[in-house]
Amino acid sequence: MDQTPPARYGIDPYLDWVAAEGVPVVEGIAVNMFHVKTAPWARYGVNGAVLNLKGRGDFCNMMLFDIPPGGSTVPLRHLYEDVIYVLEGRGNTEIEFADGSKRSFEWGPKSLFAIPLNCKHRHFNASGQQRALFATTTNLPLLLNAFHNSDFVFKNSYNFVERIGSAAFFEGQGNLITVRQGNHMWETNFIPSLGDLELQAYGDRGPGSMNIKIVLADGSMHAHVSEMQSGTYKKGHRHDAGFHVMCVMGHGYSLAWYEGEQDFVRLDWDHGFVFPPADLQFHQHFTTSATPARYLATAVGGIRYPFTAANRRTYLGTKAGEKGASSTSIKEGGDQIEFEDQDPRIQEIWLAEMSKNGVAPKMGDLAKK
Repeated sequence: MDQTPPARYGIDPYLDWVAAEGVPVVEGIAVNMFHVKTAPWARYGVNGAVLNLKGRGDFCNMMLFDIPPGGSTVPLRHLYEDVIYVLEGRGNTEIEFADGSKRSFEWGPKSLFAIPLNCKHRHFNASGQQRALFATTTNLPLLLNAFHNSDFVFKNSYNFVERIGSAAFFEGQGNLITVRQGNHMWETNFIPSLGDLELQAYGDRGPGSMNIKIVLADGSMHAHVSEMQSGTYKKGHRHDAGFHVMCVMGHGYSLAWYEGEQDFVRLDWDHGFVFPPADLQFHQHFTTSATPARYLATAVGGIRYPFTAANRRTYLGTKAGEKGASSTSIKEGGDQIEFEDQDPRIQEIWLAEMSKNGVAPKMGDLAKK
């Protein structure tokens, strides 16, 4: 009898781990996170689900955690980094450090925060009547596919004391670090509400465009918040995969297409909607609300710690002192489509949406050929 073991190849330890966890998995292009079905997740002690959307790329995923009224997650530590966005509910998070000291902070709708790497922590729902729902973007696929061992990720005792940061970072305070338009950074561990976060001008992306890059817990995860004023829209652009775009305020839609395609994929969004544009897929965001539209994007690799050559090109360019490719015209070797070069159908679609929503266009002649 042939005792040769079966060949092992094509293995994805992350996807194997997800299957073994036994929770719902959402795939596809986009999803409204308020509508995702969750189920008990023993590892975390609350209901949850995994979002493996098509544009997530090789390194990251999203997970949803649904904490019941008066409930909490189990105490946990892990080597993966995550960026947590609170969709609804109020509660608090307690963090325990290597010396036994603890720190806690209270969060609510539209809070954003990160746990310093591998610190023991626990999330509590402060309400006795309503659930708390939050989404976390993580680099867990990267860790599991690199080490092939979940115990190494979830039972590692190493303490990254340099990641803790200032006590003020857990109180909603932070440091503004100016770099250049579109690359200014806010460094902190916790933002009480993204709706109140002060943004910086980002005119390279469009009239009245605002933006801030966010460094959380000195991590390698990326987050940025952008805003479009009512009656405006942003220039089309592309970048590598993995940027999970989530609406925070207002409503609108996005168009997505690959170079050379004649048709657009349209995605309408409001709070709770998330989609990650696929690798090098052009996409363009349009607000249709009477108030500004603000969105959050999360990914692996940021402006402080570009994780890949593609990250570095997107944020910083290829030469010292130049703009990143996402802010540079494709005519100059970048990845941004200037208004005068966009497909004329884009302006027509948007004007029709402005009329339907009763919002006055404020683009002037910028988007006209």
